[in-house]
Amino acid sequence: MAFRQKQSSTISAFFWYNFLMKLKILSWNIWLNGNLNTISTFLEHSNADIIGLQEVIVANKTIELAKHFTEHLGYKHVFARSFDNEIDGVQVKVGNAIFSKFPIVDSKIHHLSNEINRVALQADIKINSSIIHVFNTHLIHTHQNPSELQNLQATHLAKVLPLKKTILMGDFNALPNSNPINIVSRVLENTDKNMLPTWSIYPKGCRVCSPQGVLYKLDNIFTSSDIKSSDFMVEKSKASDHLPISATIEIN
Repeated sequence: MAFRQKQSSTISAFFWYNFLMKLKILSWNIWLNGNLNTISTFLEHSNADIIGLQEVIVANKTIELAKHFTEHLGYKHVFARSFDNEIDGVQVKVGNAIFSKFPIVDSKIHHLSNEINRVALQADIKINSSIIHVFNTHLIHTHQNPSELQNLQATHLAKVLPLKKTILMGDFNALPNSNPINIVSRVLENTDKNMLPTWSIYPKGCRVCSPQGVLYKLDNIFTSSDIKSSDFMVEKSKASDHLPISATIEIN
């Protein structure tokens, strides 16, 4: 009897282990002035299962990028407009996008503030028998200074985050010990234990800050406590002022 129980336990552990899926999550602010061709090549070779992009411009080249990823690489995607910006004298719509190799069964847009609106894009993604809630956000840039509006955006964001099977990524424009990051950290866990800097590759990443090197940690990937993460990485690319970040997660 004891042998049968042990054998049953071993078989159960074997099937549990083999149903665990390791997925690569990638987040990147691709910058209004980013090199879209280089960005596309990087993403194509990243082999990421789920990708969150910020500062995505609704324009012909971006549409071509989405079409390439959906029709040729098999990704599904959703997009949410966050704000408008002027580029070369033309008003363009800017927002967040989520690409997934797995089916997106639902999506929502959460508005985080009325003044200088920013959003959190939610995509509910079906992986095996589980629904994973993936959020992609981009808070306002305050030049690394405290901001009540940014605190408000983070507070509204934290309120809509499920406590289970949740991934949150994006450009938070907030330093590791800032109020917005502390607010989110009360709900989810940061996959980057070393708080590695991600911005800025170029001084023109901000005319006000004029950052002289990759000095600031602004980009993050968070998960709920039931999702195990590993292998956080700040990846290398000069296509944007932000560096891409990635992490491996386990889903059962």
